Amino acid sequence: MSESKTFAASAPAKVNLHLGVDKTTHGGYHDLVTVFQAVDRREIVRLVVEPNAERTRTESVVSSIHTRWLFDGELPEDIDTRHNLAWKAVDAAVGSFRSDCDHTAGVTHPALPKVRIEVDKSVFIAGGMAGGSADAAAALLAANHYIEHFFGEPVGIDRQTSSLAVGLGSDVPFAVQGGNAVGRGRGDLLRPIPSDLQFWWVFVNPDTTLSTAACFAKLDQLRADDPELTPNLDPSKVTDALLLGSAEALAAALHNDMELPARLLRPQIGEVLDFGNDHALRAIVSGSGPTVAMLCKDEAHAVRVRTKVREVFPEYQSFSANGPARGAFMLGK
Repeated sequence: MSESKTFAASAPAKVNLHLGVDKTTHGGYHDLVTVFQAVDRREIVRLVVEPNAERTRTESVVSSIHTRWLFDGELPEDIDTRHNLAWKAVDAAVGSFRSDCDHTAGVTHPALPKVRIEVDKSVFIAGGMAGGSADAAAALLAANHYIEHFFGEPVGIDRQTSSLAVGLGSDVPFAVQGGNAVGRGRGDLLRPIPSDLQFWWVFVNPDTTLSTAACFAKLDQLRADDPELTPNLDPSKVTDALLLGSAEALAAALHNDMELPARLLRPQIGEVLDFGNDHALRAIVSGSGPTVAMLCKDEAHAVRVRTKVREVFPEYQSFSANGPARGAFMLGK
């Protein structure tokens, strides 16, 4: 190989249009009923193989990872480590391939060349939009194409990508699938919603952090103190609005059980929510936050709302995007 070889894939961020958190827990996790929408704010992951790259049969094929942050300022934290979900996804794909070869008579897995992972990051880190899961989905798809290329035979790319996704995180299967879907369990049991009618959003990161565990703990405390604070596990109003294609109907249906604890834990989230409810059709916390998603009437309305966001909250990162969006796919294919 005289030139470098690149395998590049893209995967979408998500917004939760409905998030109901059940009281019961299994293995330390709450059961969820959620409605995902993939939005066209995408992460791009490239696996780069240099000419004469070292090859390995047993070690990780990842030599390094580099993230290019597509917002102003510095990356808020160092994510270029082997704990990055993109790195884990490549290791998972290669590990599964090696295991399959070892359990197939007459097949020996080849030594694969080392890769450098490059990530173009345009989704907030730990923001409730599953940017890390999008990285994992894109890396997983790219890794399976990389394996097939250097193995020289089909490896069942779609099957491998889908089957490995759930082991990387509960939001990764949806980042692979995209579109709209109802999620149950931990959010990884998906039922697609057959609608591609478009909706426009403005997303705002209120310059704070909020751990998922802290938000769940606060919700549990609130429910213990107020027995009337019960889970909303019926997403039918949201699914009906998606099928209707009405932004106004969707605005009326949006719901997130995690919004109250997020407001109480981080007052600035409440300020952005109030702003969004005044200027957009409706504002909601995405996932467990801290990102606030503002549903707009159309693209022009989204432009106006984001302009106002930048005037009122100049220090906060924001962007507009539409959904539903396509799931993970290879670039240049």
